[in-house]
Amino acid sequence: MTTPASPSLLVVDDEHGVREMLTMALEFVGFEVKSAATGRQALERVIRYVPDLVLLDINLPDLDGYEVCRLMRERGMAMPVLFLSARSELDDRVRGLDLGGDDFVTKPFELKEVAARVRALLRRYGAGGRPGAGSQLTVGDLRLDPDNHQVLAAGVPVQLTTTEFALLRYMMENPGRVLTRAQIQEQVWNHRAGGSGLVDTYIYYLRCKLGHRQPSPIRTVRGVGYLLCAD
Repeated sequence: MTTPASPSLLVVDDEHGVREMLTMALEFVGFEVKSAATGRQALERVIRYVPDLVLLDINLPDLDGYEVCRLMRERGMAMPVLFLSARSELDDRVRGLDLGGDDFVTKPFELKEVAARVRALLRRYGAGGRPGAGSQLTVGDLRLDPDNHQVLAAGVPVQLTTTEFALLRYMMENPGRVLTRAQIQEQVWNHRAGGSGLVDTYIYYLRCKLGHRQPSPIRTVRGVGYLLCAD
């Protein structure tokens, strides 16, 4: 009987101690781990090893983590990116997610939390960073194809980031249901840290990209959260 291969990770951090600690901890819980100390080295190893997920520090000595992530997405590298950073401001999180990152852990972190975030991202996207297979979703004039990462609004293609796509997918899986900000953040970002401002910001982005139809299909339920109208 063939044993399934363990998920492969790339740990990118310029601090030797952090790289070693993460590598040992993640190997201990069953992952295959490679590491890199610079942004350019990270890009080279992503191409060489094609990991299932990248843990990416922001403060690197050559290309910072934001630029590494941007270049990865520009070159069609779709595996999930988990940012590691001492920065904890909402703007830093939003910038990282806008550039194609999938989650954000603030230093100092607990190793158990990092491993849990990694497992959650791999469950969500699967090996190679592809969203899990599923049937097309249709709500009103919105159509979402999880397999091909495509969205149509009234027949017009809509370009969404990975996070915007995950947010819209969650709402389309729950049409007509009021979703609290905490529920959205737990589902889309796998945690509640960062405050409701992160959810509000991405709802705004999503409304803009879906067009300026009035009323918007995404309704605000004051003091509670949001719902996607089915009509």
